Amino acid sequence: MLKKLVLATGLLVAAGCTTVPITGRQQLSLVSDAEMNTLAEQQYREVLSKSQLSADANQTAMVRRVGQRIQQAVETYFRQQNASDQLAGYAWEFNVIQDDKQQNAWCMPGGKVAVYTGILPITQDETGLAVVMGHEIAHAVAKHGNERMSQGLVQQLGGQALSAALSSKPEATQSIFLQAFGVGSSVGLLKYGRNQETEADHLGLIFMAMAGYNPDGAVAFWQRMEAGQNGAAPPEFLSTHPSSGTRIANIQRELPEARKYYTPR
Repeated sequence: MLKKLVLATGLLVAAGCTTVPITGRQQLSLVSDAEMNTLAEQQYREVLSKSQLSADANQTAMVRRVGQRIQQAVETYFRQQNASDQLAGYAWEFNVIQDDKQQNAWCMPGGKVAVYTGILPITQDETGLAVVMGHEIAHAVAKHGNERMSQGLVQQLGGQALSAALSSKPEATQSIFLQAFGVGSSVGLLKYGRNQETEADHLGLIFMAMAGYNPDGAVAFWQRMEAGQNGAAPPEFLSTHPSSGTRIANIQRELPEARKYYTPR
């Protein structure tokens, strides 16, 4: 029985492999974009309904301004690659959640973005914010959430189709979804998480540069983020994120490519 289960899971994984549209990396994809966008819309509304949105008009305007510029850069990049169909169903939205303890931001499928006020002192300005938003939007357009969701369905629910999982185990399925987008946390997908983080850093640099933000600002942002941890960050092998030192070194190697896309506004 166990052997048959392993074989069936292996066949399921093999049948559900797709390619990241920008980097060419192979990824597991068992959930359609339409399903992900629909679930993202529902979960985004639920998160917002349970959160306090920022009443600071300047903060909100800044987040939306930076987000819209990166949105335009993403749409331009995909159009240039003849891959605009990858953004089908996107209905971009940018909101600021009032939570000074959360140094976080995330983007769900379909361009549903949330930025927490706790990260704004570290971003400091629009360039720093573009580092964060470019990175989070890169996660969405590279379909990392779909990949994480697919991994969760295989590991926790035996590879059930999303519709069946939502029907039979709705709470577990919603938990997998939220973990996939950084709204929760997940253990057991560490290798994939670090790969995805590095990929999002790479793509985020390109997107922020195309949006007119200097990609060199990414190094300063991550140095501020590292300083703000006060030594509290977990060891790299226990984290879904690369260590700050690893991340900064990777970004420095990728800056020459990103600078080619940069034109100041």
